[in-house]
Amino acid sequence: MAGNSDPLSPRAKLAVTAGRAVAAASRAAGRGSGSVIGGRVALKLDPDLLARLAQHLDVILVSATNGKTTTTRLIAEALRAAGPVVSNALGANMPAGITSALAGGSDAKYAVIEVDEKYLAGVARDTDPKCIALLNLSRDQLDRAAETRMMAEHWREGLAGSKAVVVANADDPLVVWAASSSPNVVWVAAGQMWKDDAWSCPSCGGVMQRPGDDWFCGECGFRRPTPSWALSGDHVLDPHGSAWPIHLQLPGRANKANAASSAAVAAVFGVPPQVALERMYQVQAVAGRYDVVQFQQRDLRLLLAKNPAGWLETFSLIDPPPTPVILSVNARSADGTDTSWLWDVDYTRLTGHPIFVLGDRKLDLAVRLEVANQSFQVCDTLDQAVQLAPPGRIEVIANYTAFQDLRRRVGN
Repeated sequence: MAGNSDPLSPRAKLAVTAGRAVAAASRAAGRGSGSVIGGRVALKLDPDLLARLAQHLDVILVSATNGKTTTTRLIAEALRAAGPVVSNALGANMPAGITSALAGGSDAKYAVIEVDEKYLAGVARDTDPKCIALLNLSRDQLDRAAETRMMAEHWREGLAGSKAVVVANADDPLVVWAASSSPNVVWVAAGQMWKDDAWSCPSCGGVMQRPGDDWFCGECGFRRPTPSWALSGDHVLDPHGSAWPIHLQLPGRANKANAASSAAVAAVFGVPPQVALERMYQVQAVAGRYDVVQFQQRDLRLLLAKNPAGWLETFSLIDPPPTPVILSVNARSADGTDTSWLWDVDYTRLTGHPIFVLGDRKLDLAVRLEVANQSFQVCDTLDQAVQLAPPGRIEVIANYTAFQDLRRRVGN
């Protein structure tokens, strides 16, 4: 257990205590959870603190462009069947936030940690994980994230020779290429709706062939590995060919895929699929995502979509027309300041929905919708959009900081 056989050094204890004090002060001042600033202070005082805190834990890292917060929650629920879990459940996924989370888990056996794609290699080096889950790679935050193949290469180099069991999505060529440098990989057929980042082979640059659900490079022979776990409709198929029903309160195909990957991770630690999948039913919403809230006598469902892959999955969740849809897009530093990705999203899927547009970049979005021949209204506030929306539940889709703004406005 953490802290038992090898207690933290005096310096590490001081770092943890100082970090907690700063985090508490930040919360008291109404500046959020304080986990990031607390972790930064702790790491300044002891740069090796993350490695020290991880020393006695079975660490599971989860990284992807889409779905990592939800999958982290699902894995954490599943592993609680085997022992106490510490996790960065609110999504603070860079080293400072991760350090804060681990500092709060002194009696934990497992640490289930969401990691920003850019930091995966470094966090894996520090925490010596037993398992790493890799879900997908797609374009995101274009102003500062490297393009997807460079990110895959960063993962590939960082994970080469890792002792961890890597649970990886066999349907994403970029993830397969990144994970192939690891000696111990469990392949999961989790599916991939968004394919526009993987038309060329990450290994040689050749054109990828995609017959049906399969894929391969016609030039170098790089191909989809044979999965041992698979998502099949509403079931997870395990390596023995048994089908286990997925029980989720979270909507959509993407979350079933997250559950399939989570079941494969849980099995690494001896939690059977049936137990893992039953426990995942506890998760109703993840940091406000999928919540249905009441606002101005209306039901609003809050959906987060940060990049083209996420918007594509989200469009498949919404109620059919004429359900009203509110779209909100910001371009602050946490979102990425480049909104050119809006042109990669197929907004014709919203045809027939009354659309209302909000956010710092509502005019960028309006131009994009105009080109997609959608009818929409630009609004200044959520209140105005809700008043203009026709009757029925309203689907609200927003990117990262726009989503936080909306949650504050509805008191969620």
